[in-house]
Parts: sequence; C-alpha cells; structure tokens
Amino acid sequence: MPNPIESALDLHAEAATAKAVAVRDVGRYLVSAGLAGAYVGMAIVLLISVSAPFVAAGSAAAKLVQAAVFGLALTLVVFAGAELFTGNAMVMAQGWWRRTTRPGQVLAVLVASLAGNVAGAVAFAGAVHAGGTVSGPARDLVAKMVTAKDALSGSQLFWRALLCNALVCLALWMATRATSDMAKLAVVWWALLGFIGSGFEHSIANVTTFALAALDGTGTWSQLARNLAWTVPGNLVGGGLVVGLGYAWLGRGRPARAIEPARAPAVAVAFYDAATSMEHA
Repeated sequence: MPNPIESALDLHAEAATAKAVAVRDVGRYLVSAGLAGAYVGMAIVLLISVSAPFVAAGSAAAKLVQAAVFGLALTLVVFAGAELFTGNAMVMAQGWWRRTTRPGQVLAVLVASLAGNVAGAVAFAGAVHAGGTVSGPARDLVAKMVTAKDALSGSQLFWRALLCNALVCLALWMATRATSDMAKLAVVWWALLGFIGSGFEHSIANVTTFALAALDGTGTWSQLARNLAWTVPGNLVGGGLVVGLGYAWLGRGRPARAIEPARAPAVAVAFYDAATSMEHA
C-alpha cells in the first residue's frame, strides 16, 4: 500500500523547508539545479538519437519509442539528487500550504532552480554540439521539433505545459507515496511516457532542444525565449496549483506542522533576504 496522502504532504513540507535553507548557499544550489537541467537534457538527446531513424522512416512507432526512453530524465533527478524547477513548483506550493515556507522563500527556490536548470541544459547542449552527437537524421529531427513547437500559439504552449507538469509532478508525488524503489521507477516511467507520448511541453526539456537547434543553425535563441515565456507559467500552474495545492487541499484535515529551518551557511544571504523581504514590502 502507498504511503498516506498526509504522510506524503509532511515529507514535502519538510523538503520545502530544506530547499528554502539550501537556496541560501546560492553557489551550491545553482550547481544542483544545473545538474538537473543536464539530466533532463540527457534524456532529450537519448530521445532524439533513438527515435530519429523511426521518424526518418515514417514509422508510427516513433512517438512510442520517444516516450519509452524519456523516463531517464526524472530517474536521474530522483535517484542521483538534483533541483528541478518543475518538481519544485509542487513541493514549494505544498510547503507554503503547510506553513513551513514563506512566499519569499518559495520565490527564491523557484527562481534559482529555473536559472540553474536553464544554464545546465544549455551547457549540456553545448557539450553535445561540440561532440557532434546530433547529426544526420537526428539533426533533422531537432529542426523538425523546433519548427513544430514554434508554430504553436501561446495559449497552446501554456495548456500543453500545464498538462505536462501535472504529469511530471504526479510522477514525483506517486514516487513519494511509493514504498519501494521499484515502485518509484515504475510510476516515474509511466507518467513520463504519458506526457511525451501525448505531446505536452516541458520548459526545461525544451531548453536543450532549442539550444541544440540554435547552436546548429536550425533554430534561434529568440524561439527558445518565446517558448519559455509560455511554458514556464504553464508548468508552474500544472505542478504548483493543480497537483501541488490540489493534493494539499485533499490533505487539509491534518494540521500544519511547525518546522523550523536549520541554520544555513551564510553564503549569498543578501540574495535570500532580498527574496524573502518582498512579503514585508
């Protein structure tokens, strides 16, 4: 049997507190977020590499192949440990609901994790480009993916991003409720298969895709900026509001726990204090 909703909420409330403390050491936190961006990028490059021959051949199995391998992204994030913006949308929303984090702390974590994810994904794309891994049919697939994504309207990107992060955060939520590592792997794989197979939009995954295209001359950085302008808000709503606060409300009968953050190293405290002071402005 999975862990009760209330127990999972307690774990996420504690995790939100830990993240609020960790982000005060900005340098270390950005490295952890950078790793998450690279891990998602690894899954994107795997997806492109293994599915490009299917796409080139016009095979109907291409989408299923892509969906079947993308679970690598969240598997690395969960089991290696890294700070992923899309997952933080849910965890920090639940920490705020349980009164273990303040709005300024939530914002600091979200901003830092997003910045680190983007930097890590771009750096990884740069390494892949330098190695010439994405070439031939794979290069053509990247160009095709970017063209298709850029052709979507803003509202389409928003709703696809909302649905995407609802599934990503459901994967993380179910992993928290799971009582074995095998169960965690299974729920992560199924949920990510759902979002890739359905054609939804993940902001951090898109960074690697657009960065590869921009570096190769088949796309532009402005296309990436436009995509993020719609997918980041959509991911926030899908993960934070729909799944995060949705399950927090379902577990509302349990009183909030007062969790005091441990004292953090005083590194870049000015950044942290600037973010948290907004609630007193």
